[in-house]
Amino acid sequence: MSDVSLAAIVDALCVANAGLLRGGGRRLGRRALPSREALAKIVGDLRAAIFPWHFGVSDVSSEGLSYFVGRTLDSALGGLEEQIRVGLRFGCEHEGEACDECVARAPEITRTLASRLPRIRAILETDARAAYDGDPAATSPDEAVFSYAGMTAITYHRIAHELHALAVPLIPRIIAELAHASTGIDIHPGAIIGGSFFIDHGTGVVIGETCRIGDRVRLYQGVTLGSRSFPTDEQGHPLKGLPRHPIVEDDVVIYAGATVLGRITIGRGASIGGNVWLAQSVPPGAQITQATPRSETFLAGAGI
Repeated sequence: MSDVSLAAIVDALCVANAGLLRGGGRRLGRRALPSREALAKIVGDLRAAIFPWHFGVSDVSSEGLSYFVGRTLDSALGGLEEQIRVGLRFGCEHEGEACDECVARAPEITRTLASRLPRIRAILETDARAAYDGDPAATSPDEAVFSYAGMTAITYHRIAHELHALAVPLIPRIIAELAHASTGIDIHPGAIIGGSFFIDHGTGVVIGETCRIGDRVRLYQGVTLGSRSFPTDEQGHPLKGLPRHPIVEDDVVIYAGATVLGRITIGRGASIGGNVWLAQSVPPGAQITQATPRSETFLAGAGI
């Protein structure tokens, strides 16, 4: 460092960050970002309130359980409201200070999310049961809740998805990336996923933003439900939010390493074999493997 001025490096970095990611009224440095560390604790606390025997207290009376859940949930929701407020400020389209109307939405959004937690708990119970029923190595649904990467990922996703549906900026994606970092499973918070969902093993699974997944679907490691292509505007920028990922109907199984691309439909009860590359729809009950001739796959996709 003797021949390099630290002050000059600091100045260059500050200048670069002063103009970083300009566009759409969002400018880093002018508005604070939500805290990844705070959100990690908040989601951990929400999970503990949803599954207190697994992530909170394992040997406590009913009265003590009520106290634990109440205290944990109160703390988590208070922190979440503040992070939502920060996210709304950052995402506000108005120049300068964020409008009061945006900021005032934070308590309402937090209350709405809180009211949905019992429903999230109920659907997560179906996911845990699916993991137990679908994995011969599982000794109980509790084991799946406590230790399976797929259960961690879907728990985080179901919280993130509700916030995404409530139009909260940034925070749902941060929650999704927290799960991605710890499990290797990447689920966009916009994806709609039905009950009794099971990801076995899990590492390397990718589920895109506009995926629609039915009930009792099972995925194995390395599955990609991705986009084949996307339209762009006159400047070549991708158009946001358009349907571009697969629709997976009820009772589908997709085995390890399969890649399913584009806005295609995998019909109810279909089975997609390992390492299959699929960009055409298949009808209900179809069994697609690497050995399936391309012409047969095409005819299946065409409904013939």
